[in-house]
Amino acid sequence: MLTVRFILSILTVLVLAGCASRPINAPITQVDPRSGYRPYLLIPKRQNNDLSTLFVLSFSGGGTRAAAFSYGVLEELKRTEIVVNGQHRRLLDEVDVITGVSGGSFTALAYALYGDRLFSEYEERFLKRNVQGELVSRALKPWNWGKYIGGTAGRSELAAEYYDASLFNGATFGDLLDKQGPVAIATGTDLSTGSRLAYFQNDFDLLCSDLNSVHLARAAATSSAVPVVLSPVTLNNFGGTCGYKYPAWVSAVVDPNTRARPSGRAFKRYQEMESFQDSSNRPYIHLVDGGVSDNIGVRGVLEFLEEMAASAAFKGEVGFGVIKRVILLVVDSHSSPKTDWDMKEEPPGFAVQLMQSAGVPIDRFSFETIETMKDQVQIMTWRRELLVAQARLAGASEAEAEARLPKVSLNVLNVSFDAIRDPKERAHFMDLPTSFVLPPEEETVCVTWQAN
Repeated sequence: MLTVRFILSILTVLVLAGCASRPINAPITQVDPRSGYRPYLLIPKRQNNDLSTLFVLSFSGGGTRAAAFSYGVLEELKRTEIVVNGQHRRLLDEVDVITGVSGGSFTALAYALYGDRLFSEYEERFLKRNVQGELVSRALKPWNWGKYIGGTAGRSELAAEYYDASLFNGATFGDLLDKQGPVAIATGTDLSTGSRLAYFQNDFDLLCSDLNSVHLARAAATSSAVPVVLSPVTLNNFGGTCGYKYPAWVSAVVDPNTRARPSGRAFKRYQEMESFQDSSNRPYIHLVDGGVSDNIGVRGVLEFLEEMAASAAFKGEVGFGVIKRVILLVVDSHSSPKTDWDMKEEPPGFAVQLMQSAGVPIDRFSFETIETMKDQVQIMTWRRELLVAQARLAGASEAEAEARLPKVSLNVLNVSFDAIRDPKERAHFMDLPTSFVLPPEEETVCVTWQAN
């Protein structure tokens, strides 16, 4: 028995001695706005895509429940035919950008990589697997301890390794540059500041880092790095060393003479960007689950609209001389499992309180974000009506009144389990847990519900 213990001790020491270091994101010496994984570069290259409409899908967090629900939405968009410029096309082909958070980021990134192959492979490779169980199993195997104990890698890097092997096949963002599908953007949350950092080159320019060599699996691991359960994903920050130039809207919001209250979000985003540029005081950026800062993935869209409103020059930079309408389809996979807490005098335990204290603010923030987007649509509608009325009162013709209208319209659509009319069916879906495993029957109903 002593010999066995001795051998196990030696093996443990050897494993820990080989502690793995995390991957290092590559630096760049000069920002090149004409290359890299950037929506304004990639969207115009797509074939037969209507450039007058910017169609954005937003996939929320929610573990495998969110991954399955967002996949079902893609299937329905694939089945839906529309006519664009006299041509019959799938509605899915008109999607330009997919933002993904946590569980939704897997579907977004996988579709960007696989294209239509997703519909024959995704269920078996990800949705129907017990991802949670397999991650725990990997973490408990002694020969894997050296990959996340005592080194700089952490549990999320072990998870990224699993996602790479099971779903992404070692693909990087550089592998997406020649794809014809939509641009997929996964998001993480800066643990220090609560800021969003998205996996597309525009945000990686802030870190003076090259996104092309970053693995899709690591982006998915970042976006789903639930605090405490999984470790943060750490990036090296080289910000301030590559000649980064702020976009045109920044000059409009930092000038105290022009900075008005409606640009408050844009100004706050500028401050976050400035913080990322400070690599001397922040040489490392630690990222956790994107849902901590934006669980439905639309804050970036909201800020983008405000940035456009703040700067006419910025509209030209991103092609808004061509785009006439923005369509945002929010796929919100939030749930609200039933509890019996209020039936008992004794309150829930510490762990339950901790989870609820984190979950409630996220859900409330998500609700307010969607309502803000809807308010934005209403404000734009009122503005159009007011401009038409003013033009007509001034004696303008109908054509002249139309010419004065804002050039870009916004439409926001929200798909969620809340919309299910049948109370029992709605309660069933709202009771689904947030985890990286769903029973086969639950995975199937998440995928097919929205089509019925």
